[in-house]
Amino acid sequence: MKTYPDQRFKAREIADWIHRTYPTETLEKMARSSFLETETALINQLVAEIGANRPAWQNRFGSLRTTEGRPRRYYWTEKTETEEVNEAEGGQPIAIALPVASLSGPPKQLLERDLYPTLIDFISSEVGASAFRINESLASNRRGPGGNKWLYPDIVAIEALTSEMNKEVVGALQHSGERRARLWSFEVKRLLNRSNVREAYFQAVSNSSWASFGYLVAAEIEGADTLQEIQMLYSVHGIGLIELDPHSPTESILRIPARERLSIEWSMCSRLADENRDFSSFMRRLRQFYQTGDL
Repeated sequence: MKTYPDQRFKAREIADWIHRTYPTETLEKMARSSFLETETALINQLVAEIGANRPAWQNRFGSLRTTEGRPRRYYWTEKTETEEVNEAEGGQPIAIALPVASLSGPPKQLLERDLYPTLIDFISSEVGASAFRINESLASNRRGPGGNKWLYPDIVAIEALTSEMNKEVVGALQHSGERRARLWSFEVKRLLNRSNVREAYFQAVSNSSWASFGYLVAAEIEGADTLQEIQMLYSVHGIGLIELDPHSPTESILRIPARERLSIEWSMCSRLADENRDFSSFMRRLRQFYQTGDL
């Protein structure tokens, strides 16, 4: 792992590399065993041993770290947790697990903005909502430095609650005052660990206060303590957690479902629309949906 610093690898990728690099030793292991009859069984055994030995290895080697997703990914880094976050938030690419098992090819470099299309696909396929990007740089600065800090989420979405309903029922609902849509808000991070998890979570709390559902989204979650902290904060604030697979939206995991707010904070929506033309366009789409039923 030291030879490939900061690259993320699944246990199976590591097991495959061990077998390719040390075939004599691994085949001797298989010959000594009474139940390892095939190379596939050998690889599966190596994967199991990697998982079983992980806690001891991490206690012994502080630079060996793992993500908390499924499948878990292993990596070696000389950076502190704070340095990892500063690198991720500072626009430096981070090495995400390769889609093809390999310990020799260059890692895929990923920026936070690369996660936005993947998240939009996930929202469309798993939630059935129409999602849109909110570009914070398009906001006005009328309130001075820091006036818009933690105000805008990265992605917003409209979930139509009437899409499968009979058109006569939809027509009746248009005049009933009943709720016809739910609004979603998503704050995206490339990396969550113990050094940034509270700040990231409260950023999501702040910029999702207007929505029906608020989520913190991350491509990587490092350390069991990080998940425990999020679960504790969730019990108080209700912001959910999505672990996003950068290579396949359908493999992403909704780890903690957000707690629903039954009413929209329209005064906050008005401020966001006044300050940012992307959010104003989002509200225009919502208005059109209420008028026509189309998104």
